[in-house]
Amino acid sequence: MKIGAAIVAMAMAGCAGTPSATSFASAAPRAADDWRRVATPADRDRLRRWRDAWVAALPRARAADPAGVAAEGALFDSDRTLPGAPPSGRYRCRVFKLGAKGTATGEFTSYPAFDCRIDDEGRVRSFYKLTGSQRPVGLLFPDGEREVFLGTLTLGDERTALQYGQDGERDMVGMMERVGDRRWRLVLPWPRFESLLDVVELVPAE
Repeated sequence: MKIGAAIVAMAMAGCAGTPSATSFASAAPRAADDWRRVATPADRDRLRRWRDAWVAALPRARAADPAGVAAEGALFDSDRTLPGAPPSGRYRCRVFKLGAKGTATGEFTSYPAFDCRIDDEGRVRSFYKLTGSQRPVGLLFPDGEREVFLGTLTLGDERTALQYGQDGERDMVGMMERVGDRRWRLVLPWPRFESLLDVVELVPAE
């Protein structure tokens, strides 16, 4: 089974809908650690235009809630990238949506912290949001000082993640970057729903 067809074809295990790390790892051959061999053309294009997403979304978010944007400091500095990937383990994740797409959300929307997890899967790693109504599930590929995220969006009470590439509306692409001491962000440019840019803050769970 090729990784491009099976990257997130995983069972959802447990009552909380936690992805199975075992099935995740079996779907990711150890030699296939180049995200460019996996990403769809549409997602390669979205990632190429990551800075355009910041330029389009951040001014609108700042105009809507200048204090809220300023309070997050380096999190919304597009040029803030420090070396160091997040260690595997549990995290508290806050989702921010910048730049409204339609009327479902405002120009700057923040959500309370949810539970997330990063696991080692050999030469790649898995990331999944454990709780909430919108849960990214996918793999993190090494790419210099950052990691590239490819995955899909699990919604509501769904307990099985779609295969990456099966539904372009659910496919997700982004970059994992360190922005401070024990603080990382997952930047998701041009998401399909609600916003122009999603930023997920990760801090280790205490």
